[in-house]
Amino acid sequence: MAHGLIHVHLQQQADYRFEIRFEGGAPAILGDEPPPLGQSAGPSPVQLLCAAVGNCLADSLLFALRKFKQTPEPLRCDVEAEVGRNAEGRLRVLKMTATLHLGVPASALQHLERVLDQFEAFCTVTQSVGQGIPITTRVIDTDGVMLR
Repeated sequence: MAHGLIHVHLQQQADYRFEIRFEGGAPAILGDEPPPLGQSAGPSPVQLLCAAVGNCLADSLLFALRKFKQTPEPLRCDVEAEVGRNAEGRLRVLKMTATLHLGVPASALQHLERVLDQFEAFCTVTQSVGQGIPITTRVIDTDGVMLR
């Protein structure tokens, strides 16, 4: 990831639907709130937050394993966000749980314990978001063994 400023441009299309454009040539996407506010024409802000956390964790795990010349593919990640009311009665993301699934059994990967002890610390988004929202991370292999 580059250091410095990251710029994202949002342009209202209608009601709560926004076109979201990214610097660097990534394709634009639509963001929208679910009904009754929006029409679910795109992911909601909470869904985008979940995607950012999950994508960063998966990238970090993959990078850490590839440093040891390991091939854990295909990886996948499921992220759940619990949304509820805070003490002031306002909707907030109260906590998140990310479950990473390795594409191979743990026994097929060398240095896995070391990787699992370290990879989260290098995840820029999760470490940043986690300062305000508790995030639990789990890692499961293809045999269904909970590794973390």
